[in-house]
Order: sequence, then structure tokens, then C-alpha cells
Amino acid sequence: MLKVLAGTFVSLLVLLGVFVGVVYATTEVPSPDSIANEQTTVVYYADGVTEMARLNDGENRTEVSLEQISEPARNAVLAAENRAFYSDPGISFTGIVRAAWNNLTGGSTQGGSTITQQYVKNAFLSSDQTFSRKFKELFLAVKLDNEYSKDEILQNYLNTIYFGRSAYGIEAAANTYFGVPAAQLTPEQGAVLAVLIRNPAANDPESNPEGAQKRWGLVLDAMVEQGWLDSAARDAAVFPPVLPRTGSGAGIPAGPEGLIVRQVIAELRKSPFSYDDDDIYTGGLRITTTVDKAKQDAAVAAVNDVMAGEPQNLQEALVAIDPKTGGVMAYYGNAQASSDDPAVDTTDYAQALKQPGSSFKPYTLATALMNGYSVDTRRDGTSPQEFEDRPGLPVVNSGNAQCANCTLKEAMTKSLNTTYYGLAYEVGPELVADTARQAIGLPEVWDQERNDPTVPEGLTGKPTLASAETGVTGGSIGIGEYEVRPIQQAAGFATFAAGGVRHNTHFVASVAGSDGNVLGTGSTASEQAIPADVASDVTFALEDVAESSKLPLDGDRPVAAKTGTQGANRTDNSDAWMVGYTPSISTAVWIGTRGTEAIENASGRIIYGSGLPGEIWQQFMDTVLEGTPEEPLPSKALIKGDPDKSIPEPTTEAPASTSEARATATTVDDGGAEARARERARQEAERAAQLAEEARRSAAAEASRSSAANQSSTPPAAPTCGVDGLPACSVPTG
Repeated sequence: MLKVLAGTFVSLLVLLGVFVGVVYATTEVPSPDSIANEQTTVVYYADGVTEMARLNDGENRTEVSLEQISEPARNAVLAAENRAFYSDPGISFTGIVRAAWNNLTGGSTQGGSTITQQYVKNAFLSSDQTFSRKFKELFLAVKLDNEYSKDEILQNYLNTIYFGRSAYGIEAAANTYFGVPAAQLTPEQGAVLAVLIRNPAANDPESNPEGAQKRWGLVLDAMVEQGWLDSAARDAAVFPPVLPRTGSGAGIPAGPEGLIVRQVIAELRKSPFSYDDDDIYTGGLRITTTVDKAKQDAAVAAVNDVMAGEPQNLQEALVAIDPKTGGVMAYYGNAQASSDDPAVDTTDYAQALKQPGSSFKPYTLATALMNGYSVDTRRDGTSPQEFEDRPGLPVVNSGNAQCANCTLKEAMTKSLNTTYYGLAYEVGPELVADTARQAIGLPEVWDQERNDPTVPEGLTGKPTLASAETGVTGGSIGIGEYEVRPIQQAAGFATFAAGGVRHNTHFVASVAGSDGNVLGTGSTASEQAIPADVASDVTFALEDVAESSKLPLDGDRPVAAKTGTQGANRTDNSDAWMVGYTPSISTAVWIGTRGTEAIENASGRIIYGSGLPGEIWQQFMDTVLEGTPEEPLPSKALIKGDPDKSIPEPTTEAPASTSEARATATTVDDGGAEARARERARQEAERAAQLAEEARRSAAAEASRSSAANQSSTPPAAPTCGVDGLPACSVPTG
């Protein structure tokens, strides 16, 4: 009987041995390289080193080699999880037996696993604590231990283990908890991370500081026992500070930089990259942007400094572009890119469509320069004036300024509406629109694909730079009637700064894989959008604006600029702009509201382009240009123009004799045209005064605030636009 039982037992052992041998032989261990771990995409500033954001789709992961993980951190994990890792066969027999017993008896299924077993479970199996899963784990772990080195297994383990706060792998964890790469982890920091492996949520120092510190001390003690930490260093160890949790979604910052990241993501989805969201969020990409960290900081500081204490309904945008490349160097569209509070406005105002007012006049001038005019062409800039495309609706200059005989350059500096409305009407409003589209890179139609949420419903599918109601472009384009974005104004002026060459506006400089290999570069396409001589003369015409607006740059650095203000009604403004450039940077600043509310500063005074927007622009430009070489701008006009386009230049010579006067009458005064212009100016000035008096009586309170404005221009006298169904009026500042 004993022999029978012994024989049966031996036979069972043989069968078990054969079974185990067959299972072991047929068990295939997937290559660690075949595991497609989701990896975090990192967005960098232009230096390619300073991080702006880490993108993830719920998982924050960055793979590194074992050499890129500090030895103290490795030892801390071994001390916490598997001190005999380098000598064990890859499995824990006691853990397997305990799991089997508990599974049979209904007890806890939690077993003590080796690092190799944990890696097998995390990488190849489910997390179920069952006998069958443990059985598979056993064979895979043993075979893995035989086929791969301990260093390879440890490296892959440290790249897959979860540390909490959406951080997968020790590199992501080091950055999440301490803001450092894994290579710089100290023994104290490594012990904090090691404690998290067993139960990340329960052992997070922020939610359970007492428990985390207790287990942290045990890990350090184990490191001393293993000879991995000096006892003196253990006695001196202090629990390291841990970064607070962040609540931003998918790794997108909640502050101003979050809006940059959103633009980067949108650009990556388009040609030439055409990445899908899996590529972007989990592909481990290394994205270097065109945004300069110092310039971005200067943009945020300028907005915060100037707008401190100003009304909360005011919104701001600042965009700076490199004219030589089209790369966005600084970008501010809102103080908050996201918020858990639905009442918080997180609109990206750098992309908002707003009426540019007089900051659009340079495109009108460029069009005229291409059609026989020059910056020295003289025009009648008296106010008010009526034009054929708006009979009975006179155009008025800001402050009802008068200039019966100004050059186009002078009219630009004085920001004369009548001059530039008339100029646009004469050369053709559609030609002005075409010029602006070329300089900016505007499409013919707003959101033709109907997938741009930044385009209002009333403009979707409608022609750009035209009336949304009629689709017609009128003479009012000359003074900024039609909507553009702040980023587009920065781009258009960058074209002038680059001698008429338009570079595609872009945020992405380059994209590399997690291994560092470059996968693609940002758009470098360019074209000669504006003739070089035209761009030069536009720049020449803009060179006196900043100084006349009391916004010179430090050291009287040469700069071309234009202010702009959009009137909301007879007495209020809705948008204010300052746009200007040197050959190396083009910056647009806008201030307004979410809609078209009246904009007033903290003193209750109307905001003009030369006010708060100009102050932001000036501070930013002075900051980013400090210490850089001064760059010259054109010193003279290149285009001569057709003399017939001008009214006669006023004479300053002594009165001629009767016979001389008769002989020269047609050349000096063209039959008394100048005298008639002066008489017309006098009559229209009287009419403007009457209109102003009527406006003052009907809106005394508003007019009182307007007259008290201390920004570099006074409010317009009784404008006849922007109300009663008339087109919105531009109220530019000088």
C-alpha cells in the first residue's frame, strides 16, 4: 500500500514537473521594448530647456535609462520593495504560497511580490489578485529573470510603476513631487517616492503627512541596514518639501501660458505635423516653441503692472512676433487659461476679433503707395467731411482736429480720420482689404470650414474685412471699421518690419521624439506680400507716432508705431490699441471688454490707444529691447508718387506782384484751391462746433468725463458714427 501511494506521489510529481516544464517552455515573455508605454509630451520655451508644460492624457510618463536615475533613489526603491532583488530568482516563493493559501481559504489575496513580479503584473498582466494570475506571474517572472539582466528589469520597472498624481515612472514622479529630474533625486527625496509605490493615495505627503513621514523613516533605516546610506546622513536627514498638487487639465497650465500651449496643440494638429491627440498627449514628444521665456515674463509683468487697480471688466492682449521668422515671441491673451469657476472669463483675447480703429491706417497707406501716392502726397484733412459712400454722415477727426494741407505722413502722425477715410475711398476699399489680407495672412472668408470657435456666429462664413450684413467693404476700412485679431495686427506690422516679407505666424519651432531625434520643424514659409519700397515708406511714415503720443522708447530708440481707438457711440470707446515694431520685434497690445462695453480707466476717464495700451506696449518694448543694439529705420521716403494726387503745397514766400501773381496763379494756388479749402475748413469747423454743442447738451456727463481725459488725445467732437444704425466710428489717438 505504501509502495502504491509512494508511486502515485512520484508519478504526480513527474507529471507536475512535465507540466511545469511544458508551461515554462511555451511561455513567451514579451520584449520590454514592445510595450508601448504612454509617455508625457513636454513643451519647452524657445531655449529648448525651460519647461512650459507637460501634456498627458490622464497619464504623466517619461521614460529614462537606469543611468538617468540617481543611485540613492534606486536604492530607496530597493529598500522599500525588494532588498534581495539582485540575488533573488525573480520570484518570492513565500508570496506565491501565501497568495495560494489565501485564495483557497478566502483570506486576503495580497501577496509580497518581488520587483520582477511587480513589473510582470504592471506590464503584461492584470492587477487581479487571483491564483491564476499569480501562476502566470510566476512563470513570466522566472523566465524574464533568466532572459534579461537585473538592471534591465529594474529600469523597466522604474519606468512603469505608478507614484500617484497621474505620474507613471520615476522621472515623471520626480518632476511632479520635487520639480527635478530623476537624476537629481536625493536619498531623502528617493525615500518619499519609494513610500508611494505601495499606496500612492494613502501615502501622499500632502494628504497624509504623518503616515508618509513614518514610512519614509523606515525606508531610510532599511537603506542604512543594507549599507546604502551612512548612519550619520540618516541622523541628519530631513523630510524634503513636496510640491503641491496642481489641478490643470491634461497638463495645460491654468495661467497665461496655458493659452500658448493651446495654440501649440492646435498647430500640431495641422500641416506640416498633422498629429492626432494620441501623438500629442501620450507620444512623449519634445516640443520646442518660439516663445522666449524672458519676453513672456516681460509681457505678463507689463500687463500686471499697468493694469493694477484698473476696472475688472477690462481685458488685455499682447502678442509679440519676430519679423524675421514669424515666430511668436510672447503671448498674453488672458490671466487665466482655465478655471473651475464657470463665472471666470477664460477667453483668449489675443485671438478675439476686434475693430482696430486707426491702427489699421498703415494698410490704407500701403495701398495708396502702390497706386501713385507717396508719403509726401498732400491731402485735405479738415473735419468734418462727407464722402459719396456715406452721404449725410460726415467723418470727424479726433478732437475735430484740422489740417487743410497735410502730407500723408503728417496725417498718419496726427491720425486724421478724414484723410485716411478719403484715401481708402479713392484708391478702392477692396484694394485696401487685399493689401491687409496679404500683409496679415488673412483668408478671404472667416472660418470657411466652420470649425473655429473664436469666430463669432455673425462672421462665420462671411468675407473678411467687410460688412457682416452686406459683405461689402466700404471706405471705413481706411479707419479700422472691420474686425481683426491682436495676433493678426502683430503679424501685419511684422510684415512691414521685414521689408514686406510675410512669414507664417507660428508657435512651434521644432518637434522631437523622446529619444531626441527631430521629427519636424515649424512653418518657415514666407512670401513678398508687400513691395519692399512700400514697406519701407510705411515704416518711415510711422516713425513719429510713438514720440507724438508721448510713448518714446528708452534712449529714443527708433520705432514705428500706430495707436488706434474704436468708438462705441458718441462719447465712449470700446477698443484701444497700440501696435509698433523695430526690425527685430513687432508687438500689438489691445484693451477692451468681452463685448463692446465702454472702456474707462480707474479714474473714470475714457481709454485711448496712447493710454493704457500704450503704457503696456512701452514697458514691454523697453524691457525686451534693453541691452540690444539699436536698429535703424528708414530715414527718407523712396516712392515719389504722382504729383497730380496732391493738393498744392502751401506757399511761404512773400506776396508776388500783380503780374507775377497772374503768371503763377495756376502753379502756386491752382486757381485759389487753397483759399477755397481754407474757407471750407472754416465753414466745416463752425458746423462741427454746432454739432459738438448739441452733443454736450444731450450728454453732459459723458462729455465732461471726455474733456477731462488726460491721455494724449481729446474725445471727438460730436461724432456722427457708431449710433442710430450708422457704421461704428474709429476714434484714433495721435
